[in-house]
Amino acid sequence: MKKVGIIGGAGYTAGELVRILINHPAVQLCQVVSESHPGEPLWSVHGGLFGETEMCFCESADLSQLDVLFLCGAHGKSRGFWASHKAAEGLKIIDLAQDFRDQSEGYVYGLPEWQRDKIAGASKLANPGCFATAIQLALLPLAAEGLLKNDVSVTAITGSTGAGVKPSDTTHFSWRSNNLSAYKVFEHQHLAEVGRNLRPEGEIKFVPIRGDFTRGIFATLHTPCPLSLEQAQELYESFYSGHPFTFLFPGAPDLKQVVNTNKALIGLEKHGDTLVITSVIDNLLKGASGQAVQNMNLMLGLPEDSGLRLKASAF
Repeated sequence: MKKVGIIGGAGYTAGELVRILINHPAVQLCQVVSESHPGEPLWSVHGGLFGETEMCFCESADLSQLDVLFLCGAHGKSRGFWASHKAAEGLKIIDLAQDFRDQSEGYVYGLPEWQRDKIAGASKLANPGCFATAIQLALLPLAAEGLLKNDVSVTAITGSTGAGVKPSDTTHFSWRSNNLSAYKVFEHQHLAEVGRNLRPEGEIKFVPIRGDFTRGIFATLHTPCPLSLEQAQELYESFYSGHPFTFLFPGAPDLKQVVNTNKALIGLEKHGDTLVITSVIDNLLKGASGQAVQNMNLMLGLPEDSGLRLKASAF
């Protein structure tokens, strides 16, 4: 059994990681670090873990005892962590923050559908952003065929957990409930990693929207495309063949089909010369912790879907 630890254990992504890892058949979760909750049981923060584990938060990690380390701190904190810590020899690092998504300092960008072989050989991995995952999975087959020659328009609505566990004006229930709002229009930080990886010839114009639900991303994209609907469907089915979590859906996918799972569902429509793509994921799983475990499985030589066959909250 590989020994695993988590830094930044009080956030939503860490809570989902714990939920997956305590049931994973090939790893043992040994350390969950939280500077704000040392000595407290995990369930005191992540209430859904009550009855699942008796583990308590640690104040600091002993990296020498670990095979895999997940970093779940806020963006920008990972570099600070490594300024005061040294990785033990052989330690595999999976960073869920955006600090190394530019693949600097030897980190591999962890989108399995894009570079699974590189991930399998990586010792340091940068997990993708949630919006970036949904957008890239929608566009990867087109990019691979050199078909991103025109502007792409993206509108994506996300659940409130995407804003993190720390309360704010735009996550307060009385504001978020029965409400929608756009933010960071054309300027969202995830556009940087999408542009670096897909290298589209046109511009990706992205409008993110805050939704009045807790988890999930529902993205719609459209761009001119010379393929017929049948040709586009064949392209997507072929591209994602052999990938265990990303599927072309024969119709219009909805959010509840993926919530609580590591799946991504892609739907295609053709209207005139415009291809309309729908991409749905759970922002905390395929958009964060589930994909991180998927990457861990690849890095450890385990079956890619180990510990990740989760049931959708379909109703």
